[in-house]
Amino acid sequence: MGRRKKIVQECEKLMDKPEQIRNIAIAAHVDHGKTTLTDNLLAGAGMIGQESAGQQLAMDTEEDEQERGITIDAANVSMTHEYEGNNHLINLIDTPGHVDFGGDVTRAMRAVDGALVVVDAVEGAMPQTETVLRQALREGVKPALFINKVDRLISELQEGPEEMQQRLTKVIRDVNELIRGMTEEMDDVDDWTVSVEGGTVGFGSALYKWGVSMPSMQRTGMDFGDIIDLERADKRQELHERTPLSDVVLDMVCEHFPDPIDAQPRRIPRVWRGDDTSDVAEQMRLVDDDGEVVLMVTDIGVDPHAGEIAAGRVFSGTIEKGQELYVSGTVGKNRVQSVGIYMGGEREEVEHVPAGNIAAVTGLKDAIAGSTVSSIEMTPFESIEHISEPVITKSVEAKNMDDLPKLIETLRQVSKEDPTIRIEINEDTGEHLISGQGELHLEVITQRIERNQGIPVTTGEPIVVYREAPTQATPEVEGISPNRHNRFYVSLEPLDQDIIDVLKKGEATMDMPELERREALQEAGMDKETSQNVEHIFKSNIFIDDTKGVQQLNETMELVLEGWEEALEDGPLAAEPVEGALIRLHDARLHEDAIHRGPAQVIPAVRNAVHRALIHAEVRLLEPIQNVRIDVPNEHMGAASGEIQGRRGRVDDMYQEGDLMVVEGIAPVDEMIGFSSDIRSATEGRASWNTENAGFRVLADNLQPEIIEEIRERKGMKLELPEGVDYF
Repeated sequence: MGRRKKIVQECEKLMDKPEQIRNIAIAAHVDHGKTTLTDNLLAGAGMIGQESAGQQLAMDTEEDEQERGITIDAANVSMTHEYEGNNHLINLIDTPGHVDFGGDVTRAMRAVDGALVVVDAVEGAMPQTETVLRQALREGVKPALFINKVDRLISELQEGPEEMQQRLTKVIRDVNELIRGMTEEMDDVDDWTVSVEGGTVGFGSALYKWGVSMPSMQRTGMDFGDIIDLERADKRQELHERTPLSDVVLDMVCEHFPDPIDAQPRRIPRVWRGDDTSDVAEQMRLVDDDGEVVLMVTDIGVDPHAGEIAAGRVFSGTIEKGQELYVSGTVGKNRVQSVGIYMGGEREEVEHVPAGNIAAVTGLKDAIAGSTVSSIEMTPFESIEHISEPVITKSVEAKNMDDLPKLIETLRQVSKEDPTIRIEINEDTGEHLISGQGELHLEVITQRIERNQGIPVTTGEPIVVYREAPTQATPEVEGISPNRHNRFYVSLEPLDQDIIDVLKKGEATMDMPELERREALQEAGMDKETSQNVEHIFKSNIFIDDTKGVQQLNETMELVLEGWEEALEDGPLAAEPVEGALIRLHDARLHEDAIHRGPAQVIPAVRNAVHRALIHAEVRLLEPIQNVRIDVPNEHMGAASGEIQGRRGRVDDMYQEGDLMVVEGIAPVDEMIGFSSDIRSATEGRASWNTENAGFRVLADNLQPEIIEEIRERKGMKLELPEGVDYF
């Protein structure tokens, strides 16, 4: 335990010296060797035993990452390294390799100041190398390059020094071309290209634990000739001892990556849209450990003992136990239960963590990945402007009933770690619906459940979520109870989009003081009188009570609202949720005897009235649509825009950005199923793309009948539409 304790003390000393801290990410195309490299660095820094580093890593796939029990997949790792007589604290975040999880990569980049881009010497720069570089540069994160798997050039491809040099020079040239293209328009960046002479390029083999760079060759006197000789003579251990990989990479990190004091003034304006003249902006620029606490949460992990751990970058202030902090987007405060830093992959609790570090905090129960946690209320980072409503759903069932409790637990956890996923659990049927942002999103989540939790599951086909919405105002409609003694008179009108947005964002709710709610609704365009009679709000629908002096209505109102909600939960067309309806109750005739106006009478009467009003209002299906952005080289631009147009989409804009063309447009989610494989083949894998949900729009009339029929069939409803629906 002695060594461990010493390391912890070392790190605690360094935490308070921002100029000796480096926060870095390792980013690479899938399978270019990030994980093996991270192992090496940990071993070199004495955090894990040398012998366990790089073991059984012939194939560095995720499965074996699991077997090795190194959760580098999500782990933040920290280590210390002595460079030119100074000890440095290096916090490393490993970024996920997958393109579709741009969100994770961006959040990881948000927490660091430097990115070590790893490229496989044999494969060279790949589409994803391009994507991760672009994400780093957009966030103002400085790159350096490590070319891995050089041993394969010698042993498999049998290349001599000349050929090797040509090949490596080409990789560096390609990476620099990407960096140049992406940084041309950045005024806050001097030349960020990488070079061997400048010491920002390293070469080596993470598998066999050796590495070289210009500075290391000068230090050890080893050149490529010596390396080729030792590699060919199978003296790999000697190679590792004479020029260990971890020294080369960690020296490069200390020498060439910016410390927080250098980086934050450049990075804050890129990642935070708040008022740059405010005190808190100044404190973040100065990495002021006496300032207000500001923590950007990059991920949420779970520790079997401590519960949920929020990890993230402290931009200002000092986090300590017992603080009461705000979490963006939630009400009230959370109390910090413990703070720690990562030692190797383990969390070590410490007294406090000052600005410039990556902290691990427990007790932030409301935090999700992407939250801003702070001691004052402030503009959050990563502005998530639109509320992402899930638009695609799959059913997930456990293959073995015994796994059910574990599956429910896992699903609940998933929805917390990934704020864009919604889970509905049907305890009766054992069927769970998991809704997310897109097809791939759900695929990966269900894979994770199987792989990490070992729960075999079966998933249904992807289902798109629709809405129903009225398109015109109606006259009064009557709803009659089964015993014919109770009658309700209602009318309906579509709400304005501005009002719907206010309701969806939660800016007008029944929990608010009435005055505030009235103001919010009037500001969005509702007339004064209507806003004063709001009786109830349900999702994005409003119920207005326009009755005057109806006997017994007060005690019946609760049932009326229940019937109203039930009617809107399942619209008349296909039992999909109704959005944007304003319903007025004008009058009601109720039986004087309470027994004859119970739930069995009132609820069906109201439901019937609301559904009839919706049909009068020509209710139509709305389908979810997505904004699509495709970044693609010039020659594939036509193919990329064709992919959008062929899916009932439209292309809104095309422009040049750096060395790529950007195609922007919108397309229905229903048509985007299977998009990822189609766009890959259409552009030879050169496109990177992003889809973002953009709300709902009315489905074309000619498609309405068939889609309604499909949904009704899937839900086991009778196929003929309710009478009066003949307006398509």
